[in-house]
Amino acid sequence: MKFENILEEINGFGPFQIIIIVLLCAPRIVLPCHFLLNNFIAAVPRHRCDISTLDGGGLFRNLTQEQRLTVSVPVGGNGDPKSCEMFAEPYFELLSNSSNSTDLPTVQCQSGWVYDNSTFTSTLATEWDFVCDRKSLTNTTSTIFFLGVMLGGIAFGYLCDKYGRKNTLLASYIIAITFGFASAFANSYILFAVLRFLTGFGLTGISSTSIVLSIEWVDTSHRSLIGVLGSMAWSVGNMLLAGFAFLVTDWRPLIMTVTAPLGVAVLTWWWIPESARWLLANGKVERAQFYLNKCAKFNDRQNPANSIKLETLSSIEILEKQNKNYTYLHLIKTPKMRRLTLLTGIVWYGIALTYYGISLNISGFGLNIYLTHFIYAAIEVPAKLMIYYFLNMLGRRKCQAGTLVLTGVCIAINIFLPKGLWHVRAAVAILGKGLSEASFTTVFLYTTELYPTVIRQNGLGFTNFMSRLGVAVAPLILLLEDVWPLLPQVILGSVAITCGLVSLLLPETLNVRLPETIDDIENPRIVD
Repeated sequence: MKFENILEEINGFGPFQIIIIVLLCAPRIVLPCHFLLNNFIAAVPRHRCDISTLDGGGLFRNLTQEQRLTVSVPVGGNGDPKSCEMFAEPYFELLSNSSNSTDLPTVQCQSGWVYDNSTFTSTLATEWDFVCDRKSLTNTTSTIFFLGVMLGGIAFGYLCDKYGRKNTLLASYIIAITFGFASAFANSYILFAVLRFLTGFGLTGISSTSIVLSIEWVDTSHRSLIGVLGSMAWSVGNMLLAGFAFLVTDWRPLIMTVTAPLGVAVLTWWWIPESARWLLANGKVERAQFYLNKCAKFNDRQNPANSIKLETLSSIEILEKQNKNYTYLHLIKTPKMRRLTLLTGIVWYGIALTYYGISLNISGFGLNIYLTHFIYAAIEVPAKLMIYYFLNMLGRRKCQAGTLVLTGVCIAINIFLPKGLWHVRAAVAILGKGLSEASFTTVFLYTTELYPTVIRQNGLGFTNFMSRLGVAVAPLILLLEDVWPLLPQVILGSVAITCGLVSLLLPETLNVRLPETIDDIENPRIVD
């Protein structure tokens, strides 16, 4: 008897499962708010040198503010004062329209900067003057955060398979909320960077654990729906981030605002059940019986004659060895597991590299930063609705390969389209971003179904690591446009198409029982 048979008896998609999905998807709304938070808290507003301490004598003090800027700060190509340069002393001859400041000697800003606060009250750039020769430190914050996410994926993957989904999820909540709030009170950049690293470390546990726990509680026919709903929570959070950032323009309160919902998640954690699959896979039959009977009662399938017996659960042979400890080494110990690990790692790396490469390289719509962010997030919704339909019609493998290959095709089309056709290029770019997001939605579900229960979270930890590696490399590839303007697009398009073809080597999981042990992978007939 298989675990899926038990789920069918107690209703594998009833009120019990719906409550689990709500409790697990709601906290996931916080994830994009932190993953993309750097777009707002590290934004660099318009700025110029502070000339308030410039000594120009009585004549200078009698000038208007506009005249002071004219004689103190050179003008850039767009007609605005330059951001990082000023004159060593006022040049009053510039008050004459016939004067030209192009050849006059300049120095770096001597007394700090004056910032335009019309869009942001305060950001990391204005807090610690991360402008001019220090502007790269704002991007460094994002890199440090994703390093935490990368290492967290490995750590929580191991902990989740060893100590259970529920306990690990609570640890993720506590770590993320503690260091998330603490980062809002950091009084130095180094401390802030460390706290953001630890915040990312905790958040990645929420991401991977919640999707695994939700999928392990539903029947085979509803797995694709759960995968898409979990991914839709990302899009909702992404759109909400634009609203939060618009209403809260100071970076410290904004961090607290996007972290606060995790407090509710900690309170609702008590109602989340442990994965019965994991309990059985680890020999904890009595606890599995408790949660399964609870599920049956909640779904109105409680029948004393057919209640779930310990003997029934004990007969479900999903263990290779009782109380066996599984580690990342088990991902490569056996031939087919080794092949699966290699292929999924390549696919995840390619998807992340392509998604973030496109996201960083698509030009905006000429709108303000909040509306542009909201539109980019909203574009993902129809892409996910589309992929839900095709996941059940075409299967996981064809959807994974198709979305990746078509993403690469969209990138290739824009390589050859003339820049004069900007509206066509924008439409193709948006289509490519939607397909790339559909690919991300598919791979979360697909990977969860590919790895066996006893090592599923370790598998997701490894693929999460490969994904964040792709995220880290994406900005570096975009810098190659200095070598050849089209080189980044050529690389991104090639990677997307190649990884799409690689995904065709993976087995199909549509309407197939979830594998429980490594032996189910090495001998697929056990699963079918």
